[in-house]
Amino acid sequence: MDKWNSAISVTYKRWRNPDQSMEAKHVDDTAESSGSIKDEGCVTIGGLTLGRRKSACASVVPPKQETFTLDEALDALGFGMFQWKLLFLTGFSWVADAMEMMILSILGPQLHCDWSLEGYKVALITSVVFAGMGFSSSFWGNLSDKHGRKKGLTMCMAWTFYYSVLSALAPNFYWLLLLRGLVGVGIGGAHQSLTLYSEFIPSKARGLSVVLMAAFWTVGVVLEVLLALWVMPGLGWRWLVGLSAVPMAIFLGFCLWLPESPRFDLLNGNVTKVMATLERIAKDNGKALPPGRMVCNLAPSSRGRLSELFTQRYCRTMLLLLFIWFSFAFSYYGIILLTTEMFQSGDWCGVTQGAKNEAGCRLGCKLLTSEDYKDLLWTTLAEFPGLVVVLGTVDCLGRKKSMALPLFIFTLSLLPLYACIGRVALTVFIFIGRAFISGGYQVAFVYTPEVFPTETRALAVGTCSAMARVGALITPFVAQVLLRHSVSLTLAVYCLCSFLAGVLCLLLPIETSGRALQESERTPTLSAAKRLT
Repeated sequence: MDKWNSAISVTYKRWRNPDQSMEAKHVDDTAESSGSIKDEGCVTIGGLTLGRRKSACASVVPPKQETFTLDEALDALGFGMFQWKLLFLTGFSWVADAMEMMILSILGPQLHCDWSLEGYKVALITSVVFAGMGFSSSFWGNLSDKHGRKKGLTMCMAWTFYYSVLSALAPNFYWLLLLRGLVGVGIGGAHQSLTLYSEFIPSKARGLSVVLMAAFWTVGVVLEVLLALWVMPGLGWRWLVGLSAVPMAIFLGFCLWLPESPRFDLLNGNVTKVMATLERIAKDNGKALPPGRMVCNLAPSSRGRLSELFTQRYCRTMLLLLFIWFSFAFSYYGIILLTTEMFQSGDWCGVTQGAKNEAGCRLGCKLLTSEDYKDLLWTTLAEFPGLVVVLGTVDCLGRKKSMALPLFIFTLSLLPLYACIGRVALTVFIFIGRAFISGGYQVAFVYTPEVFPTETRALAVGTCSAMARVGALITPFVAQVLLRHSVSLTLAVYCLCSFLAGVLCLLLPIETSGRALQESERTPTLSAAKRLT
């Protein structure tokens, strides 16, 4: 007994409740020496800790476990084989979208002759597609925010493929108008491919990577012109419409490989799927995930509400973006339609003269020739230099200036068209204008997803795209109808719109270059944060 009494050394530490703001008090020497235990303290005898509750004995803080966020994981995995495969797969949907858009400038002159259509009916064939796109863009965005990017994109492409093939069989003008309008409803969701793709890209590579995807749009436009050059002289417009749906069929054939966005899964709390997707990326890229567990701080939020785009934080940005997207589409599709109108007439003087002839002889028309298609191909190839310029400026100058500069140069390229110049000069200035307006338009697709959080990102892009379709819906009546009455007024409309949009780009309050994508607009308190393992 004497041995035990002399060998025992007792150290006492009082347990402190972390939920109460009170400081721990030390016990006096007498209490320590007697080994008395009060409340729910711990007694440490040598290396052994004794106590009535485990929480009371947690006097030694365990080592902090390493954690990482989704952005840190994507940055660590980098841009590799997985992103390249995703780029090519989603790129097919972008190619299909571009071909369905480019075909509009080719169908108009052909149907004007084949079905003896008046000018306003030719414009309606184009406008009804954009009306369908404007009607459905927000719907597809809302669907993608609530049910997933993969589901929204797959459904819209299947819809577009079905009605595109049917429109090749349209027996008359009114059936064609209906079916092309339904094609537009499907194409309204094609921009979700960009939303899905951008959510897999590391923050430092996002600007360059999204602009790379824009190259697929240019490829689609060029392929449509080449297809028309091959098909139109011998097979006619029906074959052209049917064959233009092939990229959509390729996309639908491989869409089972398409992964769901990890940001969407994370927002839904499905961490198992997020980790499975990250491990898949790590395997394809030959990289390792960061050590530790994934941590995510999210506050409860509602998704798919249009009002979320016009909160105090985003209202000014959203309003400016709506007009900017409108102007880009209005100007981009306007220059495409102006090109075919110019090639039909030979020069600007011939455009106005053609309007006088049409009033006297509605049946008189001029089909696009092989030379016209070749010149159209040259102006279409202008989009590649535009992409090269944007690749050099999107990260160097920032997103806002990379949108504003092309709009200003597009305005300057239209000014020489006020003169009655020849075909070669017209082709050169249209080449310059189309190069810059197409490049600047792609930066808008980079900027908009970076501004808004995951919970409203698809809806924001869809809403802006819907506004762009309004601009595209109006532009045929300017480029194909107003042009035949006044060339100067037509050019003035395009110059004013593009110049004003360039100024508004510089007034955007947020610069997103190098910024990580946001998951939620709300930042939760520490006690409300959800740590997901």
